[in-house]
Amino acid sequence: MQEVKKPKKPLIYYYVIVLLVLLLFNFLAMPWLMQRQVQQVDYGTFLEMAEKQELGQVEVQQQENQIVFTNKDNTQIYKTGMMPDPDLTQRLADSGATFSGEIIEQMSPLLSFLLTWVLPIAIFIGIGQYMSKKLMQRAGGANSMAFGMGKSNAKVYVKSSEGIKFSDVAGEDEAKENLAEIVDYLHNPGKYKEVGASMPKGILLVGPPGTGKTMLAKAVAGEANVPFFSMSGSEFVEMFVGMGAAKVRDLFKQAKEKAPCIVFIDEIDAIGKKREGQLGGNDEREQTLNQLLTEMDGFEENSGVILLAATNRPESLDPALTRPGRFDCRVPVELPDLKGREEILKVHARKIKVSPEVDFSKIARMASGASGAELANIINEAALRAVRGGRKAVTQADLEESIEVVIAGYQKKNAILTDQEKKIVAYHEIGHALVAALQSHSAPVQKITIVPRTSGALGYTMQVEEGEHYLMSKEEIENKVATLTGGRAAEEVVFGSVTTGASNDIEQATKLSRAMITRYGMSEEFDMVAMETVSNQYLGGDASLACSAQTQALIDKQVVALVKREHEKARKLLTDHRQKLDELAKYLYEKETITGEEFMSILNA
Repeated sequence: MQEVKKPKKPLIYYYVIVLLVLLLFNFLAMPWLMQRQVQQVDYGTFLEMAEKQELGQVEVQQQENQIVFTNKDNTQIYKTGMMPDPDLTQRLADSGATFSGEIIEQMSPLLSFLLTWVLPIAIFIGIGQYMSKKLMQRAGGANSMAFGMGKSNAKVYVKSSEGIKFSDVAGEDEAKENLAEIVDYLHNPGKYKEVGASMPKGILLVGPPGTGKTMLAKAVAGEANVPFFSMSGSEFVEMFVGMGAAKVRDLFKQAKEKAPCIVFIDEIDAIGKKREGQLGGNDEREQTLNQLLTEMDGFEENSGVILLAATNRPESLDPALTRPGRFDCRVPVELPDLKGREEILKVHARKIKVSPEVDFSKIARMASGASGAELANIINEAALRAVRGGRKAVTQADLEESIEVVIAGYQKKNAILTDQEKKIVAYHEIGHALVAALQSHSAPVQKITIVPRTSGALGYTMQVEEGEHYLMSKEEIENKVATLTGGRAAEEVVFGSVTTGASNDIEQATKLSRAMITRYGMSEEFDMVAMETVSNQYLGGDASLACSAQTQALIDKQVVALVKREHEKARKLLTDHRQKLDELAKYLYEKETITGEEFMSILNA
């Protein structure tokens, strides 16, 4: 159930309504009232009144093809259609009628005055009185609140709108365990009070985008079955100073009235950024943050109001907001591991028809590093592919292809490579796969393809780890750099020239090599000294160097030397196994897509 308050109408809304009513009255009602006072007669009656000299004013309306006239006393208006009459002018002159170019007044002056002046003024006065009364009632005399600018527009859920429970959220067992304790406290506060335990006032959900922070909050609403206030941090930001603080006050006032309850603020970094004290800053945001801090301090012990917030930029939050006593519980919502990915795939697969032979563990291994949102997208893409293929259920091939779509994009049906380009791409991809296979500590090759993709890739080699790895040794990173240089090395060994196809490989190899030296302490010269700091770890992990210019030059030299060394190693491996390189490249050229099993069978033959 959701409580939705009627939106407050601005004052201009009522004035526009009044204006429209008056326009409709003038264009519709006034002509009708006028028509009610005009009597329609035939042309014979007009001639008869002219002969008897009973005409008062006469107006000949040529365009409307009619004659409008009055009686002698000007108390009644008549109208008749015009007839061919060459003697009309003389006849009217003899009747003593008055000719005038002005339109005959078709309404009594008193009625016209009442409708034109008195009625509009009375309507405006009535609307003004009504609005004044309403505004005073709504605001209690406060002008800002009179227009609804300081009112909180939080959505209130008694039960989750989508019926989400903890069973619908997979892959985040630790986060669910922490939040389940909150739900239990709201249901059974007595057993906690008996021991003297109190729940934290604020719980901060942190993690990368797409990991299910908002979904976890909805699951809390579904499980707790208590009033649940949901609001985004950006909704507190107003144009006028003080309005955001007023919204915070109103939100917590409503929450205390409905306690026990949960208040959820999504993207809290919109109002909770560090106060740096710079001149010309956004004073409105700082006032909103100060009011939020004050409200959190005002909570009484065990009041039953628990504040949930979500962000993917925890390092940007104000220290006063994250200190113990406010947001004193931080719940990480990280990317799921192998087991978590498998569970998430199974949860989303409930909504679609899946073939019995589908192996979700294999799909989970292929989707290494994917978030919950990306896994949901993979399932949906597989279902769409099954529909396009005319199948009634999703197969293993649909899921594997959907992972490739998410990683590299759709296959480009109309992209036609020349024979020479196709041969170069085949050698390039086999170069990657062969260097990976000939090294130890490298992930097995799952698939190799030279079908162009919409992401711009002309081909790719997919490697899939057998299990979940949380650490990488120095040897593993060096082997990965060598594998990345294998494509360019194959071009050099076979064709004696290089192409632009290795641009992405070069970027990744350089990034890995630099991280080894500046962040992982894998350089003999710098030892365990951090030369680079990472900011926004959940939003891309941008790194910035924190060292002198001379040290930066030394880092660049070491990065170049490392990549050069691994590139030379890859070139030597391919030169020593030139026969297998040619055989595999020819097979890939003919088939365009081969599996890891086919690759290994030819290599080991």
